[in-house]
Amino acid sequence: MNDSIMFIIIAITMGLLALITSFIAILAKKLSVAVIATGVVSLLASVLFLLMSAPDVAMTEAAIGSGLSTLIFFYVLNKIRKHNA
Repeated sequence: MNDSIMFIIIAITMGLLALITSFIAILAKKLSVAVIATGVVSLLASVLFLLMSAPDVAMTEAAIGSGLSTLIFFYVLNKIRKHNA
């Protein structure tokens, strides 16, 4: 198979997975599922950035978007649950 066709297939698949995961994040009833889904969307975006030959943007997205933001969301969610209990 040609490399450019394989690249297009992988990019479209990653984009569709990101769309599906974003709808899961929007429609999730539990906040923890929504937070994990947004982290996965960010991780898929970082892979897409890597495929588009932007490794610096991919590393930043993976570190901040997928890692740090997810940790902050879970920290705040934990604080809210302790405060309401």
